[in-house]
Amino acid sequence: MHTLNTLAGISLEPYIDSLTMQIHHDKHHQAYVDNLNKAIEGFPELQNKEVWELLTNLESIPEEIRLKVRNNGGGHANHTFFWKLLTPEFDQTPLEKTNSLLISNFGDLETFKTKFKEAALSRFGSGWAWLVLTDENTLSISTTPNQDTPWMEKKDAILGLDVWEHAYYLKYQNRRADYVDAFWHVLNWKQVEENLQKARGYLGTK
Repeated sequence: MHTLNTLAGISLEPYIDSLTMQIHHDKHHQAYVDNLNKAIEGFPELQNKEVWELLTNLESIPEEIRLKVRNNGGGHANHTFFWKLLTPEFDQTPLEKTNSLLISNFGDLETFKTKFKEAALSRFGSGWAWLVLTDENTLSISTTPNQDTPWMEKKDAILGLDVWEHAYYLKYQNRRADYVDAFWHVLNWKQVEENLQKARGYLGTK
């Protein structure tokens, strides 16, 4: 059975309001967990698998529940990944290995932020913006619709941003751009560095 980890009262004010965090975590994420568990309850061979295993092998999931596993498993995985990227230790900067790759791929941090923001704003409707480690050990910015994840394509994201309206609407209304700008203040670059070093295919930086 899949479960939801607590955020232990984390406060990201004034950048992300507490009510949004509460609803986002306790209602939206919990619903994905509940619906995923309900989808696989008649399939004991799936119940002990990590959500990442389910998503990277969707073709092996019985057809009658595959879409539910994709949507709800994706929602569970994406949010589990996302919460770890948020920190009340505001205005961190990238650590050594991440910073080196950002510079080699985008020139500098500000150029990366600009391109990432453009991607986040270009995602029509609901979805996510990602920074993904490619098979060539380079960084690539991409987006996915709904609750699709890079892991469905067997790619490892090291950074991701939820751009569903429920992630920001109470505070920012239709101003997604302001929400993206606020995200940088609460981004846990230490976690990004950890995600990078755990990513499959990471070869290190000179």
